[in-house]
Amino acid sequence: MKTSPLLRQEAERIWRAGVDAVRPQRLLEPLVQRHGDTLRLADQTFRLSLLSSLTVFGAGKAAAAMAKALESLLEAASIPQSFLQGWIHVLEEQAEPERKPLSLIPVRPAGNPEPTEAGVQASHTLLRLCKKLQPSDLALCLLSGGASAMMPLPAEGLTLADKQSAIRALSKAGAPISEINAVRKHLSRIKGGQLAASCSAGALVTFALSDVIGNSLEVIGSGPTVPDSTTFAEAMAILRKYRLWNSIPSTIQRHLERGTMGLIPETPKTLPQTVRAHRIGDNSTACAAAASAASARGYDVVHWPDPLQGEARLAGKALIRWFLETLRRNSSRPLCGIAGGETVVSNIVPAGRGGRCQELILGAYEETKHRSLKGLCLLAAGTDGEDGPTDAAGAFLDEEVRQNARRLNLAPQAFWTTSRSYDFCLQTGALFKTGPTSTNVMDLLVLVSHPALP
Repeated sequence: MKTSPLLRQEAERIWRAGVDAVRPQRLLEPLVQRHGDTLRLADQTFRLSLLSSLTVFGAGKAAAAMAKALESLLEAASIPQSFLQGWIHVLEEQAEPERKPLSLIPVRPAGNPEPTEAGVQASHTLLRLCKKLQPSDLALCLLSGGASAMMPLPAEGLTLADKQSAIRALSKAGAPISEINAVRKHLSRIKGGQLAASCSAGALVTFALSDVIGNSLEVIGSGPTVPDSTTFAEAMAILRKYRLWNSIPSTIQRHLERGTMGLIPETPKTLPQTVRAHRIGDNSTACAAAASAASARGYDVVHWPDPLQGEARLAGKALIRWFLETLRRNSSRPLCGIAGGETVVSNIVPAGRGGRCQELILGAYEETKHRSLKGLCLLAAGTDGEDGPTDAAGAFLDEEVRQNARRLNLAPQAFWTTSRSYDFCLQTGALFKTGPTSTNVMDLLVLVSHPALP
């Protein structure tokens, strides 16, 4: 059965309005301004005549777009390129050879969430750059989601393989990003404030685009330029909590044990007043813009009350139940539900293929497989254009997907127990593909119901 694409188009328009609101150019424009000899970065001001250079570094899925937006803003402010230098870690397809003055350094391909040796070598260079800066230099760090994996620099005595084994195990166990990053910081030379502590510039400003629930600057990119409140002891406790301590490499065990005994310095708990960080956008920014777009299109808008999190499949069930109940009380007018957050998939089978948004769609389908979805559409997608290690941003659920699943006799449990949500979405025509969006503020979910649309 092929249904009208109008509802999907409506959901996509609203979703894209949310993503557009967190694009770097829009976010940075009011934060980077020049007034005569003064350069303003957020609420901080600097005398250009007293500065030797502006050195820009950073990493993340939005880092390339952030760097380009910054360059255009500084060019519009008549700040010469000779004043700038930069070292930005980006996805391979975002790199531009010979790009100056802010070099975009390819460290990993899109769809691959794990750190690479190229990222390690680039991080060595970045650390050396930060250590060479002078008090007359101003440093600006650009951070966004994905920065943790794109700035890997294992602590002394550890290898990238050591770190990867521990982080993979935590991710597979369903640990939230805050716990994963607490461990990462204590296996790294630059995370958890250590990059800022190594930076010898006269001042360091960070612009961070949040991809984490709670928007803690400590968690975004594992907080390389902000004080870290976590400890070696907490990192050990997290690994024990998920019963992973005995299965991680012995090198990591020894490193964390030495840290708890004070034989390795803790991550910085304070930083100089010349080090400041600003969160420039987050998931709520995208949700508010999506809601505004839906309202402008004539929808009554309802919001999922909290950040969407937890097991993806169960979140999908809860989300669709909530929307259907809301719809039952208001069935005569167009209705749009907005939700944002980041779920997890804890039962990952290595041979599987999928992502948390696709898994969420499986749960929502399981909840509604015996009822018509005519006049209703759910779109769940990552604002970065990626959903797990797949080529999809997420997926739709509507009557077409339901009918295709029933016609093909697809049992959702067979797909989630084997981590094959992508295959379910592919076979039912549910996949939503955008390519990289150059931003990243977790996931945005849009539900639309319109009595006038099939």
